[in-house]
Amino acid sequence: MRLLLPQITATEDVMSKGKVVVLGSNATRIETRGGYWGATGQYLNETVVPAMALVDAGYEVVMATPDGTPPTIDKASDAPAHFGGDVAAYRRAKDFYADDPSMKGRTLASILEDGVASYAGVFIPGGQAPIVDLMQDQQVGEILRHFHTHQKPTAMLCHGPISAVAAMPHAREFRAALIAGDPEKAKEWARDWQYAGYRMTVFQKSEEKVIEDTILHAKIYFDMPFALGLAGAVVDTGPDFEPYVVEDRELITGQNPRSDHPIARALIAALDRQLAEADPQLATA
Repeated sequence: MRLLLPQITATEDVMSKGKVVVLGSNATRIETRGGYWGATGQYLNETVVPAMALVDAGYEVVMATPDGTPPTIDKASDAPAHFGGDVAAYRRAKDFYADDPSMKGRTLASILEDGVASYAGVFIPGGQAPIVDLMQDQQVGEILRHFHTHQKPTAMLCHGPISAVAAMPHAREFRAALIAGDPEKAKEWARDWQYAGYRMTVFQKSEEKVIEDTILHAKIYFDMPFALGLAGAVVDTGPDFEPYVVEDRELITGQNPRSDHPIARALIAALDRQLAEADPQLATA
């Protein structure tokens, strides 16, 4: 299959190896059993660690969300503990998220209007927020279908892999069936999912229980491995809260917040390979 890559001018070549779109969530609350809505958002380290690594590697990063405003950072992630206890790294991440132009946000619609073909890769960070909006967003689905069709690097971290279901023809109905507790109906709605048969990892049930018990104090409606497996994915998880990354074709998935650095390295390696295949001189510039 021919890779559809952006045309890079000599001036752009000096500045950037290519553009990577980061798909962020605008959700700030998540449904839980019993009718309670818990606070949610996107994890700081999961967003910023890969974004900063991409920039350092020579790629341009563009944040895009459904409404164009930057994601709300989940308070549970806003701490040095998610940066290995390194206070300086935590502060650099906070400053990057607050001040770097790449984090300011554009609408998903504007990405599609400008042409998603101009992007070399896509990354979706976690936090529980993608469960609420991204997994059923039609524009996310359109973007992911482009990257899948053209086999361009597609990375998703922690809860981010649940966003992959947005590519299916009936993502909203699939999610609604999961909420309703009707797995057979959900399975019907998942037919013709582009990522069926792909190996992928995601935040697993035992890890989710820790968040439910200590942060949400409530149970969410479905766990991520169950939902992805029902849709046709081959779910592969490692030990709880240990770095774990799975690669299958163009798809790169990371299991949990501690997979932030490994997934960044894997995504950059995939982008560099793609660039080398298109033009070896660009890859080494």
